[in-house]
Amino acid sequence: MIEFHLDDRSGLSPYQQLVRQVRQALRLGLLHDGDRLPTVREVVARLAINPNTVLKAYRELEHEGLVAARPGVGTFVTATLTDASLAAHGPLRQELRRWLARARRAGLDEESIEALFMTTFRAATEEDIA
Repeated sequence: MIEFHLDDRSGLSPYQQLVRQVRQALRLGLLHDGDRLPTVREVVARLAINPNTVLKAYRELEHEGLVAARPGVGTFVTATLTDASLAAHGPLRQELRRWLARARRAGLDEESIEALFMTTFRAATEEDIA
């Protein structure tokens, strides 16, 4: 089961963070068709957020056709976002872990690593578009 977390520095509202985390878990094959998401009560207790925030996230995921609510039972995954690239994730993850270790050895803190990665990612994306 997915365990949600919130990042005050993300720039995203809490409900958007929950939606993003479910979508990422579906894309990475960490959640599968039939898996149950944590109940609203469980998420509220763990993250100390408003129940309406969790409900809003779950409704958006339901509207996207990714989950379905079963009254009295819970919210369950009904679709996946994985594709043929899933097989490449393992080796790429290992390379990324090695890169992260090198970045830490070079003295970069978490914010610096994130900034370096995101600016490089955006620049590479823009170059691919041009």
